[in-house]
Amino acid sequence: MARPGNTANRQVLPGVLLCLLAIPLAWSLGHAVLAGASLQGWQALLADRQTLPALGMSLWTGLASALIATLACAGLLCAYSQGPALERLVRRQGWLLAVPHAAFAVGMLLLLAPSGWLLRLLSPWATGFAAPPPWPTTQDPWGLGLIAVLALKETPFLIWAAGAYLLQPDVAQRLRGELKVAATLGYTPGSAWWRIVWPQLLPRLAAPLLAVLAYSLTVVDVAQIIGPTSPPSLALLAWQWLRDADPADNAQGAAAVWLLALVVTACAGLAWALMHAPAWRSRCTQGPDAGLLSHGAGFAARVKRSPTTVIAVGIYLAVLLALLAGSVTGPWPFPDLLPERWNAGAWTSVLASHDTLATTLWLALTSAGVALAWSVAWLELAPPTWQLRLQALAMGPLLLPALLWTLGLHQLTLAWGLDGSAAGVWLAHWLACVPYVLLTLHGPYAGFDQRLTAVAATLGHSRWHSLWRIKWPLLRASLASAFAVGFSVSVVQYLPTLYVGTGRFATVTTEAVALASGGQRNLMAAFAWLQWLLPAAVFAWAAWFGRPRRFAKPNTQLGTIRP
Repeated sequence: MARPGNTANRQVLPGVLLCLLAIPLAWSLGHAVLAGASLQGWQALLADRQTLPALGMSLWTGLASALIATLACAGLLCAYSQGPALERLVRRQGWLLAVPHAAFAVGMLLLLAPSGWLLRLLSPWATGFAAPPPWPTTQDPWGLGLIAVLALKETPFLIWAAGAYLLQPDVAQRLRGELKVAATLGYTPGSAWWRIVWPQLLPRLAAPLLAVLAYSLTVVDVAQIIGPTSPPSLALLAWQWLRDADPADNAQGAAAVWLLALVVTACAGLAWALMHAPAWRSRCTQGPDAGLLSHGAGFAARVKRSPTTVIAVGIYLAVLLALLAGSVTGPWPFPDLLPERWNAGAWTSVLASHDTLATTLWLALTSAGVALAWSVAWLELAPPTWQLRLQALAMGPLLLPALLWTLGLHQLTLAWGLDGSAAGVWLAHWLACVPYVLLTLHGPYAGFDQRLTAVAATLGHSRWHSLWRIKWPLLRASLASAFAVGFSVSVVQYLPTLYVGTGRFATVTTEAVALASGGQRNLMAAFAWLQWLLPAAVFAWAAWFGRPRRFAKPNTQLGTIRP
């Protein structure tokens, strides 16, 4: 890649970009460390009777959902491992990724609640209930609802992350050749995939898997909507302590956050040790269709034969339909399948909340736009060694537990005098968007053919002319997708908006989560639907903006332009 000719620019401009991101990130992490260093807070945490049951619930729901999502991702990738099928599978994850976790949890709540759509659908023929049964179908004490929501939401993310590697032209060509060789040695397609592709793919999924694990173990907003309450997860308990006015409870909450961080680290270390254990590696050297890998191949074959993907997509569609229908319901006695009348009053209230919608939009548009500009400038100007060293720091908001990250951000805004201000909330959103935008752009930038800009340079064009006329137009789809990803990340920010903003800034996400514990289900569904609709609209714009363009062809005979 051509670099600016001035030696100072090679160091100064990347240095400025680095400081803009590294200083707040490092400051937040350092203050998060200091916040969890209270001995009294740790003593209170260990002495509290709620700690161990809540920690056990976090481990159970977090590990189970992460494991289910990983196995589902592997099974689907194996079942649809052939080129066109894999491309279709990965491409169809876009609209699934656009559904926020909180909105999905609200939709599941409307479906599975004792007075929800599912039981109403079954009651006339199967149950005969005249009143909603006292069943814990949503905030159940076993955490099954939380596990289901997290597993269904994280599987598309893992498939999308895997597709970024598997669909690279050179990687796809090499893997096809290796699978053909395995077939000649007597391996079935499924067994060959588990022995050849999965061992190469799994290490490259380390960061996405760690992000899934950290999120599943420390999620707050989804646990608040559909998670268990007796005991709650430790993340939800820590959030309650952090929001208390008592400094002693705050210290106990900070200690709980660090306990969760240590648990995430321990789980990640254990997973790494298991992946590198000799017993695991020996599975890849056994005979054809032997051992655990044959069961994995059989599982993938059953996935392909069964309507698994249809069921998964059907659940997503049912959730969105439940949100849309729930937002316009009027009086609705049980067990009637349909309400007595439809009422758009909830949408009238949503549209009247100009401040909430405006706050959501300006935060998402500006934070995603600046994150995109920063990422493009960094990838263009920073030396490759700098990019490698910054990657771990930039991925901090993605890999760290959300509560720990929010705690550090709050300490940062307090120290900088930005607590409760619009600038502080925007800074939190921008720092959250940068790793996702950078991760989305890194692959397309790394795969760009630099010979195109080299040819332009030999023709006398400047570097900036090549960027505007060649490189960025060819990367138009990736740039638009990165902006859409950043926009959706900003929209779903719950903890930073509420904690850093001290409750002064309402967004569609904070309103949807707050209403989940109330009685206005139609208003809750309307805000949750809007929480999905905004990112979906931006993703649709990105798909339209990034579509291949058709250029006019010259008519040499007539000397005019023919479409």
